[in-house]
Amino acid sequence: MGKKNAFRPRSNARHGYGPGHSGRGRGSAQLRSHVNAEIDERRPESAVDVEEDGSSAEEGEEGGESPSTEDEESGPEIEINVPVAMWDFDQCDPRRCSGKRLARLGLIKELRIGQRFRGIVVSPKGRQIVSPADRELVLQSGIAVVECSWARLEDVPFGKIASPHERLLPYLVAANPVNYGKPWRLNCVEAIAAAFYITGLDDYANHLMSKFGWGSAFWDINKSFFEQYRTCSSADDIEAMQNKIMQDLEASYQQSRSEGASAYGDDLLVENPNHQAVIS
Repeated sequence: MGKKNAFRPRSNARHGYGPGHSGRGRGSAQLRSHVNAEIDERRPESAVDVEEDGSSAEEGEEGGESPSTEDEESGPEIEINVPVAMWDFDQCDPRRCSGKRLARLGLIKELRIGQRFRGIVVSPKGRQIVSPADRELVLQSGIAVVECSWARLEDVPFGKIASPHERLLPYLVAANPVNYGKPWRLNCVEAIAAAFYITGLDDYANHLMSKFGWGSAFWDINKSFFEQYRTCSSADDIEAMQNKIMQDLEASYQQSRSEGASAYGDDLLVENPNHQAVIS
């Protein structure tokens, strides 16, 4: 649901759960590899690798997903006391669609095209970033999301989705098996959970994510981001924090790159043992 992403902040950057940033050039690719290497260290076994054609290594119900251990443990069931809804355009594989799984579990309501939703709608067409200031609105009217494929974003009739409170998400990294480790490429349940986390409704977010074997990884990967976003009080503050986070990622990458160069000397091609002289 979107194009390839870059990590460098831009003044005209769009935000999460919408069209991603266009990552071009060696620097962007190297920075993605640097950040993804750190993320892969926390990759859960249930995050099934998905092939180019969309098939997974463990094809089956829910695309190889398994219920989390939280589902198997006895304990009080959390009740989400706010509306959770989606407009589903049937663009995704139903075996992997997190929105359809939530619907089967009775955790989300499907909306008709044109049906109005009074709460927050996480949408690529939003103009304001969700922030802690939205907490009361969420408590009163809930959260909805547009369930569609990143590959078919242009086919979605966003003009027929009625809401006065459309929101974007800030920089976050996907934990779902299809787009694991990719910034911005959240699926339906991740987008809803992200809005709950940012507005301080952790129990609701955790309950939704507990229905997926890989669900706990979403918080683990993005914990530091969520904690920083929750220190903000407005959408403008969130945007400023997002830019700081991305600048910090860039600085970390540049430092790692510089340290790597120092380890091999000034001339990487001479000192790097992976480069051998060619005798003609």
